[in-house]
Amino acid sequence: MTTTIDPAEVAKFEAMAAEWWDPNGKFKPLHLMNPCRLDYITTQIAAEFDRDIAGPQPFRGLRILDIGCGGGLLSEPMARLGADVVGADAAARNIPVAQVHAEQSGLTIDYRITTAEDMAAASEAFDVVLNMEVVEHVADPLAYLTACQQLLRPGGLMICSTLNRNPKSFMMAIIGAEWVMRWLPKGTHDWAKFITPDELYDLIRRAGLEPVDRKGMVFNPVSWRWGLSDRDLSVNYVTASVKR
Repeated sequence: MTTTIDPAEVAKFEAMAAEWWDPNGKFKPLHLMNPCRLDYITTQIAAEFDRDIAGPQPFRGLRILDIGCGGGLLSEPMARLGADVVGADAAARNIPVAQVHAEQSGLTIDYRITTAEDMAAASEAFDVVLNMEVVEHVADPLAYLTACQQLLRPGGLMICSTLNRNPKSFMMAIIGAEWVMRWLPKGTHDWAKFITPDELYDLIRRAGLEPVDRKGMVFNPVSWRWGLSDRDLSVNYVTASVKR
C-alpha cells in the first residue's frame, strides 16, 4: 500500500484494540472527550450543509469518512444521525472490534482496513472527512492531509483534531495522561510529533484546503468534563476546513 502510516504507531493501537468500548479502559480519555468532539463535529457539519441537527436523521444523504476510526466511537454516532459512514483504519485489529460493536448496535457501517492514500488512489469521494487524533501519528503529515483533501468532494468539509506542542501539552498529555493518571500506556504519544495550531493551519492550506474555524478542547477537572474554547488551544484543539 502507498501510505504515510508509521508502523510503530499502528502497533501501539493494535495492542489496545480490544479495549475500545471499555469506558474505563485504555481509551477512557476518548470516551470522556467524545461528547465534546461530537458537539463540534455535528455543529460544523450542520452549518456547512444547512442541516437541522434537531431533526430526524439530519445527516441523511451525506457520505462521511471516519479515517483512523479505531473501534468506531465516532462512526456510530454519525450513522445514527443518518449518514452513509465509512470507517477506515490501518490497524487491522481495530476493524473486527468496530464491526462487531456496530452489528450489536444495529448499525450498518462500512469498515475497512485501509489508508487515506489508497482510498484517494481508488477515487473515493466524501462530503465529510473526520480526521480526529490521527495526524500526530503519521509519518508525513502534509502527504496525509493532501490525501484527505483528495478524498473530499468540492464543497466538502474536513474536521481535524490533534495536540498542540508546548510545555503545557507535555505536562498534560504525556506526564498527566500517561504517567500519572495512566489513562494511556506510556509511549502512546510522541510529543515531538505534536503540531501547533498555526503549523496545522499551514499544512491544511498547503494540502489544498481552506481553514475556517478552530477551537480548543479543554478538560475541567472539577466537572470532569471536556468543553470547547475559543481562546484556549494550548493542549487539545480541533479545526474545520473546506474544499472550495
